[in-house]
Amino acid sequence: MQPTATVLVYSDNASTREQVRLATGRRPAADVPAVDFIECATLPAVLKELDRGGVDVCVLDGEATPVGGMGVCRQLKDEIFQCPPVLLLMGRPQDAWLATWSRAEAAVTLPVDPVEFPDALAALLRDRLAIQA
Repeated sequence: MQPTATVLVYSDNASTREQVRLATGRRPAADVPAVDFIECATLPAVLKELDRGGVDVCVLDGEATPVGGMGVCRQLKDEIFQCPPVLLLMGRPQDAWLATWSRAEAAVTLPVDPVEFPDALAALLRDRLAIQA
């Protein structure tokens, strides 16, 4: 198992980014590596970090402003070669169809649930690390 996984968290809201970190803890599950976070509050910062490479999973806030995570996800899937899997944070469960439109691999609702979120993140990390192996 690799020593750490890198998770990019995009939200203009510092509280949402904190919720993601706290729900994840040091690692989201025992069978995945510990997590290092890259926090971004703007789309240009997200694009810069993804251009650097090394991101294993992106967590995007669908409620972010001025650019929401659903639109960001769709843009990343169109523009980034071998884009990392995306976990989308949605404001309402009824927005699941938008998560599908955005091509996110997984979606959970806000506020961040301390059980649901790490399970979803761990599943994406398992898939990503299995592909890289």
